[in-house]
Amino acid sequence: MNRFFINTSLFILFMSGQTGFAQSHSEDQCLEDRGASVWVNGADFVMGDDTLYREEGPAHRVSVDGFWIDEHEVTNEQFASFVAETGYVTVAERTPDPEDWPNDVPEALLTAGSLVFTATESGQDAADWWAWVPGTDWRHPYGPDSGIEGRDHYPVIHIAFEDAQAYASWAGRSLPTEAQFELAARSRHNTSFPWDGNELAPHGQHHANTWQGTFPIEDNAEDGYQGLAPVGCFGANDYGAYDLIGNVWEWTSNWYFPQHNPADTGNPTGPSLQQSLSSAEDGVSTKVIKGGSYLCAKNYCLRFRPAAREAQDTGLGTSHIGFRTVMN
Repeated sequence: MNRFFINTSLFILFMSGQTGFAQSHSEDQCLEDRGASVWVNGADFVMGDDTLYREEGPAHRVSVDGFWIDEHEVTNEQFASFVAETGYVTVAERTPDPEDWPNDVPEALLTAGSLVFTATESGQDAADWWAWVPGTDWRHPYGPDSGIEGRDHYPVIHIAFEDAQAYASWAGRSLPTEAQFELAARSRHNTSFPWDGNELAPHGQHHANTWQGTFPIEDNAEDGYQGLAPVGCFGANDYGAYDLIGNVWEWTSNWYFPQHNPADTGNPTGPSLQQSLSSAEDGVSTKVIKGGSYLCAKNYCLRFRPAAREAQDTGLGTSHIGFRTVMN
């Protein structure tokens, strides 16, 4: 597991990064009617994977009841409606209280802001790939001078866990459990990817927004996108859901522990907060994120798979994490 610390280790980022699927290169070809939910049938399936990353195991059979899930990641437009109605202020928009942090925290970090991916050719270490940029938030995703005009249908980013949870509560829904997300992402397939076979781009066709080229130096955008893509630009899976793999990592409701509990089999909800904290460095509370993102590449972060999972600091949003909701 790769952990990235900004100066005093306060902000922690865990990184590495089907029938009907089709490659798209233009927003004109993306999903037109947004905001629907799709039904995922209840099922018994093997959750996890014992072949790649240790934290994905042990693979074990679980049973999950049926549920509704958003057909795509929550968009800027949807999140803006929530904010307009409630006046909600995200974590990234709030100025940190110095009393909540150690005395040696640099003053520059005690400002409202968020993490932005800023890799350059010279960046050979994870600490070189990210920058804490004051004034960055969901409305200003790449710094205070950026905006989301014309990006209504892109996934909302720079969302901390409590922000995602607040939106879900407002919508009368919940964040998916890790098991729910993995079941939906598997798309009725028992393969490495949510389509037939074990290739990321079978026959040269890309079915998800990931990184092509050598990470972090060059993304040659063979899939049609450098960086984020609007939601629904690749074909729906067997349940009618989009982008459960790639584009942005997505929050789940599970506390993170660096392995599965094979005894947690019926609608599993994962470990307790106390169990999670017992495995965390510096007592940081972390939740499971799923699905990988546009920063996952073949040479780094092979986490564009349903079984993939990572830990993420609950108080931190970034430029490659979003979310969607479920109704049980």
